[in-house]
Formats: sequence, C-alpha cells, structure tokens
Amino acid sequence: MTVIDFAENSIKAISSTRVVLEGAIKPATILYSSRSGKIIEIYVDQVLDSVSHPLLRLYDVRVCENVSPKVILPGLVDSHVHLNEPGRTEWEGFATGTQAACSGGVTTVVDMPLNAIPPTTTIENFNIKLDAARDQLWCDVAFWGGMIPGNLDHLIPLVRAGVRGFKGFLIDSGVDEFPAIDRAYIKKALSALKDCKTLLAFHAELQIDDNLHTIADSEELKKIRSMDGKKGATKKQGDSLALSHVLSPAEPRAGIPSHLVHNDDVIESPLETAAVLDKELSKVDPCLYSSFLLSRPDRFETDGISMILKCLKDIMKKNAGKVPPVHIVHLASMDAIPIIRQAHKEGLPITAETCFHYLSLAAENIPKSATHFKCCPPIRTEVNRVALWNAVRAGVITSVVSDHSPCTPELKSLAKGDFFSAWGGISSVGLGLSLLYTKSRSMKPVVSLTEIVKWCCENTAEQVGLQHRKGFLRIGYDADIAVFDTDARQRIDNSSVYYKNKLTAYHGLTLDGVVMKTIVRGKVAFSYGKGPSNAPHGQTLLEPRFA
Repeated sequence: MTVIDFAENSIKAISSTRVVLEGAIKPATILYSSRSGKIIEIYVDQVLDSVSHPLLRLYDVRVCENVSPKVILPGLVDSHVHLNEPGRTEWEGFATGTQAACSGGVTTVVDMPLNAIPPTTTIENFNIKLDAARDQLWCDVAFWGGMIPGNLDHLIPLVRAGVRGFKGFLIDSGVDEFPAIDRAYIKKALSALKDCKTLLAFHAELQIDDNLHTIADSEELKKIRSMDGKKGATKKQGDSLALSHVLSPAEPRAGIPSHLVHNDDVIESPLETAAVLDKELSKVDPCLYSSFLLSRPDRFETDGISMILKCLKDIMKKNAGKVPPVHIVHLASMDAIPIIRQAHKEGLPITAETCFHYLSLAAENIPKSATHFKCCPPIRTEVNRVALWNAVRAGVITSVVSDHSPCTPELKSLAKGDFFSAWGGISSVGLGLSLLYTKSRSMKPVVSLTEIVKWCCENTAEQVGLQHRKGFLRIGYDADIAVFDTDARQRIDNSSVYYKNKLTAYHGLTLDGVVMKTIVRGKVAFSYGKGPSNAPHGQTLLEPRFA
C-alpha cells in the first residue's frame, strides 16, 4: 500500500499527452512526492493541468506542470559507467559524472569496479569508495564489484554489502590493480555464488591462442584492410596485429603505462615495442584506425564468449543447473550474435548489452589520428553496426548502455594520433537517449521510444536487480522522470558537455531530441538552460538485489 504524504505540500503533478507507460505511449498525469521520492498516483488518459481539478485537490497538489507535447519517460538506468573516484579523479568523479548523467535523463548509474583506486574488490575498498561518494551524487548510484585473482572470498561479503554484481576481464585490463581472471576463477566464482542473487559480467575479449599463426580471412577483414587503400595493412600485417601479445591488453602496457603518466610525449608506442618482436609490424601506421581495428578482430569476442559459456555449462552440470546468470558487457561484434542466440535456445542464463557508440558510429567514418574514437572492444564497420541494431531489436542483445570511460586529453595521445598509445574509452553518459533517438528515425521500421525505454530503463534496471523501484513509471516506484522534447535539436560541443574532461567522440554532431528536465526521486536534478541543480540529491543504492 502506498502511503500518501501531504507534508509541506510535497506532492506535485506532471502531465503530458505522451507518457511512456508499460510499453505504450499514453496521455497521463503523474503525481509524485518530493518528500518520499515516490510516485503516488497515475491518472491514465487524463492530462490534468490545473491544481483546482478535483483529482489534484484530493492530494493537495500545489504544483501541476503540463509539458505536452514533450514526452515523459522513466529516468534512464545506465548500468555501465566508470566514475573513476577515488584515485583517478582527474579523469572524472562522482560530481561531474552524475551531473552529466542527469543532463541526459539518466537518474541511476551503476559504477564499474575498476579505473578507480582502489578497485571495488574487497569490503575495505568498497567502503573507501562509498566515503568518496558522499554528498557528490546528482543521480542515484549503484555499484559493481570486481573479480580479480585472489578475491574469491570477498565476493559473498560484497553481495551482502550491496553490490549489484561483479565484473571481470578475460584479457589484460591495462591497469595493474585489476588483473584478468582465468577459467579456474570463473568456475569457482560461479559455484561460490550459486545461491546468491547476483550477476557475473565479463569483458569478453580473449587473447588468440598462441598456437595460431594466421587468422582466417573474411569479407569483413578484407573490407577493413581496404579502408585506407595502399596505406592500410596487408593480410600478413593484419595477422601479426591480431596475434601480438604486446597489443592485446585493453589499455596500453608497453613502455610507461599510459595511465601512470601525464604527458603524452613520454608514452612509448606499444606498436614500436611489438615491432621489435615481429618485424612485420614495423611498417604498420599506428595513426590509421584500420590498423587498430585489425589488432582486435571479432575472434577476440567470440572466443571470450565461448569460453564463458563453456565454464557456465560445466558448472551447471556440476551443480544441477544452479548458477548465477552471466552477462556480456559492451558487445561489439556481430559474429557473437549467433553464439548468444544459440545460448538462449539452450536455456542458458546469459544476457548481453551493447553501447551507444557501437550503434551510432562506424569504422569507415573514423579519421586518421582521431584517437578519441578508441575503445575496447573497438567500433567496427557499418555492416556490423546495422547487425547490432537488428540484434537489439530482436532481443538477442537486451540492453544499451554508455560504457562511459573518460580520461585526460593527454592520455588520448591526441598530439601523436597513435591509436595504440591512446587510452581506450568514450565519454558518453547522458548522451545516449538523444543518440538512439536520432539513429532510430532512420531505421526501418522506425524504432519507437518505447523500445528505447525498454533497452535503457526497464532491462538495465532488471539487469542489476532494481526493477522493483527503477526503470518504470509505476505507483510506489521512485519518482525518477525525464522530460524529452522530440522536436528540439542539439549540437554536441566539447565545450558544453558536463564531463570533467571536455572531450567526446560526438563533438560537432547534431542530434534530435533534448532532455528538458530530469527528476530524481521527486526532486529536480537538471533543467535545460539552467543546468544541474545547486545541491546533489542522489543516493547510493545498497539494498539487496530484488532478483
């Protein structure tokens, strides 16, 4: 039963002819309390715009806002964000990261366990992170725990402390404090957590087997090699790029690790180091995006996902089917889609997400030396982009997230334009709704806003066990609301983004749709033209998972 709170005229109303409710767009009026932070009542098919209306007088509503024809939708739940605090706050931080989230209608983010120091791999480390977050949150923040060698005994305590799930790398993450895990660890974690309400998420890139000396050619690889004409890599050079252990870490490792320096003049190129071991690489141009793309072939992802599924099947057999579900983060390769689809047919508990950049950007359009487009897994071809869209619409990929992973401009190796030296990651939290809406209009059939809400609100909330209070506009749920003007347009400019480091791959892009207001648990967190609220109202979400 919902408790009605009349204290201090805390109940407000917002209405529109277009409200996203339960998979449909309907006229509605939503009543919510700024005191309890909950949705109190929803009048479907009624667009109320006066506090004198009897239905609003019943609740002593003093503020009623009709935002028609703008769309009212649930606040987005971005379940993949790197806020980098504490330890690397020059990259981002709780304050700027959550302000940026609110600017795009995101009311909940789930912070990843790495790129902060210390990582969220023990209770002690988690408490340090929670202390750092205090009084800095403009939206609500939940947390992922980390899986690293040696921390198996910390997983269950972290579940009890409120982490939504765990993330691990199958490949060198590029940061010392977050090493990769192996098959043995994965199997032990699946067994240890079999009775827990949690989720195991994986950066599913896997170094190609040492015994392989060539990569099977494909039309896609031929297309990548031809992107830069005669300047591009040869088949033999492409094989060397893909097989190099020097180039495989998710972030640069050769020379002085890029995350430990603050001047790109002293970052040594991993490609130069790799060329010492393999002369084939000496003439590869590190400033061509095609060179970088060839170094991370689709097989990195398909091999990684196949390994995870093998571990999952082994432990399901051992434990009579009892395992926590697994999740593939930032899926970028269309070659992985049939593998995920087959796993679903077999009834395996696996889900996958993709990212805004994989659905909106294509390798063919990335200029030479444009290292701000680098991420791992990489942005692939236009054919691949369309295939990912189709997989999302078909439900093979269930959620779309930002994987907001910022750094300082120096770490992007902008002066050199060397993709192999650059830190990988794209800053995009808060841009996703407009990015998807813009791309959706060119799809056939056109993607609906209800689909976007499903991918970015409902499914992401369910993914992290928050579907009982987030992701939907329902009575008793948190009053997390975004007001979206589908008729407005915005030009993304580095100077106007809310990130600590004013750098994004979307600079200069004109997008359809603008978030006009973001409400977090009944309080305005962002208003277009005014910016973020003066005071933060976000909370840390530490309750046990719903499922």
